[in-house]
Amino acid sequence: MIDKSLVGKHFGFDAKLENWAEGMDYCAVCVPSKITNTLGTKGPVLVKASVNGSESFQVSLFPVGGGKHYIRIKAKIRKLTNTKSGDRIRLDFVVLDPDDVDIPDELLELLETDGMIDAFMDIPPGKRNYLIRRIGEAAKPATREKRIREALDVAIERGLKS
Repeated sequence: MIDKSLVGKHFGFDAKLENWAEGMDYCAVCVPSKITNTLGTKGPVLVKASVNGSESFQVSLFPVGGGKHYIRIKAKIRKLTNTKSGDRIRLDFVVLDPDDVDIPDELLELLETDGMIDAFMDIPPGKRNYLIRRIGEAAKPATREKRIREALDVAIERGLKS
C-alpha cells in the first residue's frame, strides 16, 4: 500500500524502452531504485504518466520482485510518441490515490443492483483500478460490456469469500 503522503508527488526519469515479452508488442521501462525506495512499497502503484511530454495516461507501476518496479508503455502511447523498443524516453508520472478512481456508471449501476459495491471496494486497489482501467480502454461497446461483467464477477467472487 502506498503512503498517502506520496499522493500527488511528481517523479521523472530517463530510461531505455525495453521489449518486455519476446514475440509480443509489450514494452516497459525499469523504474529507478531511488524512486522505488522513495515509494516504499513492493506492491503496485497507481500513477498518471506521460512519455516525452505525451498526453497523460493512467497505469500502474508493477512489481517484478527484488524491490523493483516496471511501468508498461502501451503501443498507443509509443505510436503517439514515435518510440520503439531500444529508444531512450523521458517518463514523468504523478502518484494517484487508488481510492479516488471513478467507477464507470454502468459498472456502478450493476454493483448497486447486485449489492456488490462493498465487495468491489474490498478488492485490492491495484486490481480494482486495473479492472476500471480496462473498462475505460475498451474500444468497442461489446468489449466494454464484457469487461464490466468481468469486474462484476470479480466483486461477486470477492463477496462470496467475505
